[in-house]
Amino acid sequence: MSDTQALAAEIAAIQAEMQVKPEIDPAAEVQHRVDFIKTQLLNSGLDCLVLGISGGVDSSTCGRLCQIAVDQLNASIDEKRYRFIAVRLPYSVQADEDDAQRALAFIQPDVTLTINVQAGADGIHQSVMSACADAGLESVAESHADFCKGNTKARMRMAAQFQVAGLYRGLVPGTDHSAENIMGFYTKFGDGACDLAPLFGLSKRQVRALADHLGACAETVGKVPTADLEDNQPQLADEQALGVTYDQIDNFLEGREVEADAQQVILATYRRTAHKREPIPVPSA
Repeated sequence: MSDTQALAAEIAAIQAEMQVKPEIDPAAEVQHRVDFIKTQLLNSGLDCLVLGISGGVDSSTCGRLCQIAVDQLNASIDEKRYRFIAVRLPYSVQADEDDAQRALAFIQPDVTLTINVQAGADGIHQSVMSACADAGLESVAESHADFCKGNTKARMRMAAQFQVAGLYRGLVPGTDHSAENIMGFYTKFGDGACDLAPLFGLSKRQVRALADHLGACAETVGKVPTADLEDNQPQLADEQALGVTYDQIDNFLEGREVEADAQQVILATYRRTAHKREPIPVPSA
């Protein structure tokens, strides 16, 4: 097999793994994913869904799908048994709080909680840094320490969601879609940890299409994506962190033409982040 053939085979395998269709019917995708959520909740024997809402299009879309799912389940049994709990998870004061409130107004969740993760994230970060210093470990660059602290924030947010789910017999959906998944653009055991991933198989533009179909406002649909995890780089845009645009990632996933340099970044990032998508390694029998 030539290098060109090997590259084409690798790209085809990645596209198959990510399950993104070149074109979608937003209405059909909405009901397909709502049905998926309902099936997962029914099979679990649990009563609620718990999801962190940031104000971005991903959590807004996933949250609305969750609310529709529990509404349909309750209508089918003529009883208010199931519910969706939306959780606001700011670190101190969220700079784009208005976006989060706009998202909640769109989702219309049964219950809304606000859990500030600053004390937990700061406590763990400070304890770790002190312990490492006391042990005589070498110091690390401030920027790298801040990046690691950002991952701790993400893990604290997921810990809070799972605690709420544990208290009230729930599942925790994730907001990961295929444009993030292919790039490993999530915190391992943070926002990458969930019980179900209703948006998987969609490109970023397709998530936006679902949000638009569901009636989200233009500000939510078109919001610049940011993980907003680093103190030193607040509101850092995803595309700046990734080194490629979501349009380029989406084109790759949908089988469209992609610039050679963007394709190289996507493939290199996919390979480098393989550990995030693979099962935890175990010794052979």
